[in-house]
Amino acid sequence: MSIPDPEQAYARLLETLDGQLGADAVIVGIRTGGALVAQRLAGDLGARGHVVTLGFVSTAFHRDDYSRRQGLPENMTAAALPLSIDDQTIILVDDVLHTGRTVRAALNEIFDHGRPGGVKLVVLVDRGGRQLPIQPDIVGDRCEPGDDKVLRLAVDDAGRFSFEVA
Repeated sequence: MSIPDPEQAYARLLETLDGQLGADAVIVGIRTGGALVAQRLAGDLGARGHVVTLGFVSTAFHRDDYSRRQGLPENMTAAALPLSIDDQTIILVDDVLHTGRTVRAALNEIFDHGRPGGVKLVVLVDRGGRQLPIQPDIVGDRCEPGDDKVLRLAVDDAGRFSFEVA
């Protein structure tokens, strides 16, 4: 099993977004891993001269396994979006795309807050195994670690990404 280097994947995302980011775009990270990637993207794109609006969504209340979960982590319960997302282009960011269920829940949360003009899905790593018809628009890298493996994004003190495999 080969796990992609998340720093190389991130560099590809940054370069692609730098060339495609529109003036009305709002970068929205899915808590928790996608939020880490979105924060870094917003900072790096801002340093390159883009005006970046940053927001976050939680999938906690829209998950199809909500009833099976034992409570919610504190950082998973709140969305933080700009005052209005109506007619804005949302750049929805997640760390790892697998079944598509987290993205579906994030889209439901976004539409609870307004009607965006469009949504583009950006993922650090696409690991395949989709259960829903959801495909990313921009992908940093791809891998197939197997359904029994979980990739967790970690950030060190210097802000560098790594993956923990469980």
